[in-house]
Amino acid sequence: MLALDISLEEFERLDLRVVKVLKAERIKGRSKILKLLVDVGGETREIVVGGAQFYDPEFFEGRLFIALVNLQAKRIGGVTSRGMLLAADVAGRPVWLTVPEEVPPGTKVR
Repeated sequence: MLALDISLEEFERLDLRVVKVLKAERIKGRSKILKLLVDVGGETREIVVGGAQFYDPEFFEGRLFIALVNLQAKRIGGVTSRGMLLAADVAGRPVWLTVPEEVPPGTKVR
């Protein structure tokens, strides 16, 4: 079932940006989440992502992803996550939305 329609104004409230992962690491005592340090264009943030049982931290480092950067901060696994990387959910496994060409971190996604 598809979600309900939202207005263009509601969509425009989402701040989707290209981010570059500077560092990725496992979180002690957690097997399903990782802590990422990302460049969102002139600012560095920590973002917690799921899928650590499928992806090693090295998968993320140096790569460009799409992230929602104006999501309310949330404490996850002892880390304050300030954003969300976007992924397709394929049978419970995240398939991360990446950017295949060189794009400056912080570039807005429309």
